[in-house]
Amino acid sequence: MRTGAITELQRLTVSLRGGFEPQERYLLFHFTGQLDAYSERQFRDFVSQYVAKSKLPLVLDLSKVDFLDSSGLGALVQIAKQRNEAKLKFFVVGNSRVVQTVKLVRLEAFLNLQPDLTTALSGFAAQ
Repeated sequence: MRTGAITELQRLTVSLRGGFEPQERYLLFHFTGQLDAYSERQFRDFVSQYVAKSKLPLVLDLSKVDFLDSSGLGALVQIAKQRNEAKLKFFVVGNSRVVQTVKLVRLEAFLNLQPDLTTALSGFAAQ
């Protein structure tokens, strides 16, 4: 269950905003804008500051991301590798543009790509 809404997204770069919504059973991040070569470092740093010591599953909501390039994909892959090595769950929620980019490089299974936030969170409701 969601405990509260994000009131405002932080400006990570000129083109990317992000928000963190801590939950009891998972860590939920929301992003809007462009995840590209200009923002991937700030994206990784923003996520890392909250997940470094957490054992909770991670959900990255990219449903409002307008553009995802190879640098953004690289950042997602790096986070996924860290979560997999720690044997922790990781989900990415994408819109049609994000899904198309992820599927183009055949990373949908590796990134645990979900069609929407409700689907991604449904596994946590019964726990």
